[in-house]
Amino acid sequence: MRERDAKVWRRTARLVLSEITAEHGHELYELDADPRVMRYIGTGHVRTREDVDDAMRRIPRAYALYPGLGTWRATRRDNGDFVGWFALKYVPGTVEVEVGYRLRHAAWGRGYATEGARELVDYGFDELGLFRIIGITHPENVSSRRVLEKAGLVDAGVGYYYGRCVRVHEALREREWRPRWP
Repeated sequence: MRERDAKVWRRTARLVLSEITAEHGHELYELDADPRVMRYIGTGHVRTREDVDDAMRRIPRAYALYPGLGTWRATRRDNGDFVGWFALKYVPGTVEVEVGYRLRHAAWGRGYATEGARELVDYGFDELGLFRIIGITHPENVSSRRVLEKAGLVDAGVGYYYGRCVRVHEALREREWRPRWP
């Protein structure tokens, strides 16, 4: 699907972010079926078609349930190739807003993850008025931690999200915002 055909949500210097629709299920399945992509995600196992179908039912509903938040399909501006997805969403069971991304292996190491994550962090602060945005990584996923740091998040230590111990990074709209206790 070319950029002109998609419902474009945002553009960066090299990426187009658009809403995920039913036509994109095959791309998401291809992404989640790659063991290299899934190595540090969840249990580290690839996802089944049924898993992706479940996600495809949830993603479009989230746009209406949580205005301004969601998961967006990323394509290259120059040729329309599918790169992956970026998300700004609530961490389940919390009030924390997380920036996330998942890119095809062929897109790794090209700066797309940093570019997209930075765009969503800026959007979260400038347009949504968020005070804090977190990024969560598997403790051994050094590459993803670097992406978050390049996108402006700092290491906040270890946390417990998604039922496991993870590395947490955070960005604060104002450094003075963090509460200070006597």
